[in-house]
Amino acid sequence: MRDEDSRNLILAIVLSVIVFVGWTYFYAAPQAQREADLAAQQQAAQAVDPARPNLPLPSDGGVAPGAPTQTVAPGTNLPATREAAIAAAPRIPISTPSKEGSINLRGARIDDLILKDYQETTDPDSDPIVLLSPSNSANPYYAEFGWVGGGEVPGGLPDSQTVWQTNDEALTPATPVTLTFVNEAGLTFERTITVDEDALFTVEDRVLNETGAPVTLYPYGLVSRHGVPNVMGYFVLHEGFIGVLGEEGLQEWGYDDVAEAERLSANVTGESWAAETGGWVGITDKYWATAIVPDQDTAFTGRFTSEASGGSPVFQADALGAARTLAAGEELVSTKRLFAGAKEVDVVDGYAEAFDIRQFDLLIDWGWFYFITKPMFYALDFFFTMFGNFGVAILIVTVILKLFFLPLANKSYASMAKMKAVQPEMMAIRDRYGDDRMKQQQELMELYKREKINPVAGCWPVLIQIPVFFALYKVLFVTIEMRHAPFFGWIQDLAAPDPTSIFNLFGLIPWETPALLTVGIWPILMGVTMFVQMKMNPEPPDPVQKAVFTWMPVIFTFMLASFPAGLVIYWAWNNLLSVLQQGFIMRRHGVKIELWDNIKKMLGAGRAAAKG
Repeated sequence: MRDEDSRNLILAIVLSVIVFVGWTYFYAAPQAQREADLAAQQQAAQAVDPARPNLPLPSDGGVAPGAPTQTVAPGTNLPATREAAIAAAPRIPISTPSKEGSINLRGARIDDLILKDYQETTDPDSDPIVLLSPSNSANPYYAEFGWVGGGEVPGGLPDSQTVWQTNDEALTPATPVTLTFVNEAGLTFERTITVDEDALFTVEDRVLNETGAPVTLYPYGLVSRHGVPNVMGYFVLHEGFIGVLGEEGLQEWGYDDVAEAERLSANVTGESWAAETGGWVGITDKYWATAIVPDQDTAFTGRFTSEASGGSPVFQADALGAARTLAAGEELVSTKRLFAGAKEVDVVDGYAEAFDIRQFDLLIDWGWFYFITKPMFYALDFFFTMFGNFGVAILIVTVILKLFFLPLANKSYASMAKMKAVQPEMMAIRDRYGDDRMKQQQELMELYKREKINPVAGCWPVLIQIPVFFALYKVLFVTIEMRHAPFFGWIQDLAAPDPTSIFNLFGLIPWETPALLTVGIWPILMGVTMFVQMKMNPEPPDPVQKAVFTWMPVIFTFMLASFPAGLVIYWAWNNLLSVLQQGFIMRRHGVKIELWDNIKKMLGAGRAAAKG
């Protein structure tokens, strides 16, 4: 029978490997379940009341229903740059502390938005993040609001080519803008847009009916994106369509999913659905998102669509409100909101609470371990506000977690220390009973019982660390607060891998190392602390186990080299604290620390191999 201490250590290593290698796939839903969900969504799309109009997805991506489709004739030259596309239409500027851009008066689209607080790289002079762009630019991405007609509308509805009028000069947090359009039959459309200092636009649409006949209208809002954007493709991160719809709650669909299904739809409050009110639909990237938030007290149908246009797909998330009949001389109002910006935790949570937006905090991909991940973020953010450095916050939170789990960890290490103390007796039992494995097991159990040893206690420190690892990895990976957050020295982005490499002597040699050979200082420090922790224990007699334990720190060093630097710093710091804690407990129980003896043996074996 193998030594119990060695078995426990092997189990701990296996669990750790599962964390690093297998955990990404843990987040991937089984393919069969995804296919079942997809089929259910398609059935739901077909079940939507045909009397309710749907928003089509024409070639320019989001033209109001009933309007003529605007196509580009062969040979037509589109603007070569985003700047040229913006200059080609009449506009009203948007200016806030965090954003700049413009509203396109042709179609009244919000299609030009730059996030001033965020750059493409850690270089402060790099370009700011461009979120939204016009339909005739290279990467169209925009939001649109309007009305769908429930039948023929006298004079027609404003569409993507309608030029709205305004007397306002700019949209700012202090100055809303009002756009107007009057059709030939006497329908007056008025749109008031307000913006706050962060990421929320409020769109209030008014219609005055002076046609002399009743008109039925459906309010809508949409975000449209042309072409397939570059996505990171990690299972731990959702990029694509997102929304909270009806009884199904959170919906997350990739671009490919929607393109294959052609239309996924969920009716939030329609008579045939008996679902809840509230919800939203949108498109999310890792750090940025756009989302349409209808009135949370009224019915709407949420939908995700894809349609080919000019050889490129056009993706759209839209929300269609319930029918509103407007008698002659009456006025109706529809209010919707647009989130367009960085997914800052405090901002997103603030909107969810202020406007009672159902599950809006899930716009940030907290993952299945939401109940651990989000508190972990708040803990890190708390210490960041105190010390101004997320790296320091990681170190402090690690210490606090160590203190919190100290009683359990102490019992584990104490049990491990007792097991080391009785190792001679364990070896004697193994020698005494030879191949009688059942008798060996009985005698070992009696020994554990007599000495009050828990043989699996050594696994607890690793088991405790796994959920913490999950939570910290998720926080570092998905929260924008960690993006480009510096530590000290060469670590200028805790969410990115350590940029140094031992294979070019940490930059002394002018050679850009391949990704597989980029093993930085912090991964090496992590490997050293893991090596020290393993060498504190007696070496296993089995040569295979001995080789595994010797090479495991090296393997983990290469594995963690590609992980966010913040996570590697946490792991190295946690290892160091564990070494100190384990050494203190071993001395307290009178157990010899094998570190130096094991290192001497390893060096001696190395010298012998070199001479041989």
